[in-house]
Amino acid sequence: MNKKSGTNNNSIEPQVVTFGCRLNTYESEVMRDHATKAGLGEAIIFNTCAVTKEAERQARQAIRRARRENPDAKIIVTGCSAQITPDTYAAMDEVDQIIGNDLKLKAESWGHADEEPRVLVNDIMAVEETAAHLIQGLEDKSRAFIQVQNGCDHRCTFCIIPYGRGNSRSVPIGVIADQVKALVAQGYNEIVMTGVDVTSYGPDLPGKPSLGQMIRRVLAQVPNLKRLRLSSLDPVEIDDDLWHLIAAEPRFMPHLHLSLQAGDDMILKRMKRRHLRDDVIEVCRRARQLRPDIAFGADIIAGFPTETDEMFDNTLRIVDECDLTFLHVFPYSERDGTPAVRIPDQVPVPLRKDRAARLRQLGEQQLEKFHKRQVGKTVNAIVEKGNHARSENFALIAFDGNAAPGALVRIKIDAYEDGMLRGVMAA
Repeated sequence: MNKKSGTNNNSIEPQVVTFGCRLNTYESEVMRDHATKAGLGEAIIFNTCAVTKEAERQARQAIRRARRENPDAKIIVTGCSAQITPDTYAAMDEVDQIIGNDLKLKAESWGHADEEPRVLVNDIMAVEETAAHLIQGLEDKSRAFIQVQNGCDHRCTFCIIPYGRGNSRSVPIGVIADQVKALVAQGYNEIVMTGVDVTSYGPDLPGKPSLGQMIRRVLAQVPNLKRLRLSSLDPVEIDDDLWHLIAAEPRFMPHLHLSLQAGDDMILKRMKRRHLRDDVIEVCRRARQLRPDIAFGADIIAGFPTETDEMFDNTLRIVDECDLTFLHVFPYSERDGTPAVRIPDQVPVPLRKDRAARLRQLGEQQLEKFHKRQVGKTVNAIVEKGNHARSENFALIAFDGNAAPGALVRIKIDAYEDGMLRGVMAA
């Protein structure tokens, strides 16, 4: 091992620095638990993201800073970026060990760190199962995340993540239900189901259950679970059971985050997405008809290769046509090994950034409109830190009153001031 690893101090718990998605957030807690039980001591674990070059740059920057500030700590790098490009991190003197995405979730990967190879990365495409890892506690006490699926069988032309996560694989329903029961028993009122491509859940399991079937069965087996959310959805993979849940299950939260990516048909085809703009518009229309209070978020890429001004305008328009509220906007980022890199007509980087900024500005306007529509309502909300709470449709509210994180409260929303909803706890 690198001489900088020093001597472990088992009285010090390892730190985990997380980049990227909610699945990484969940997996960071799994690793924290494994590393603590293994007595890893003074260590900093970086759980990286590979969605954009910027995410990778920030991770490398954070690693260098951590080494300067913690010269005796063991620095371990894992996550999608480490899985895809382990050599990048192996070339960094600051890094003591690199652990791949599958191996990071195995307790044995953390038990004898000083005896393991410096680069511990396997063939992610050979992994066939995804185990659910029971987390006894999370730093964010308001809600718990559980992994129901990992990997992706689709090959969108811009995306490198399948090479960091492997092929799609699902956690069995019984295992998910047991984990939800355990988390509810610990006092969690809200569970978020997460994965790389959640709506592809089930084809690899006996009986090939759909995502909606799985959720329906879990809710039936855990009747005391108060609230359930999904991390994201592919617009064309909402099955009949899921539509029924949206319409008739009050414990299924009216907030859907869509993997939209673009609002122009030609760009969607060149991305190799499975939906077109009319599909997304219809999903939003149908969901809002079934659940009028529903709110939508969306992931959008600005400046994909060949995107003209007219194509970008179609993306701007779909934000309004679908009344999207919570936008996650990224300028297109070239990922080596993806087909989109080879498309000749690349959009200049400054134009990508400009379009992303315009989308974010539109997103702020949409969010303000959404917030103003909430004024005067009395809502069921789950308390977060600092006297903030989230409504069922994910509106963030600053409220007056005393309640612990994770508690469910009624809040009367009485104002929208300085970009924030404000309210008081209702009787």
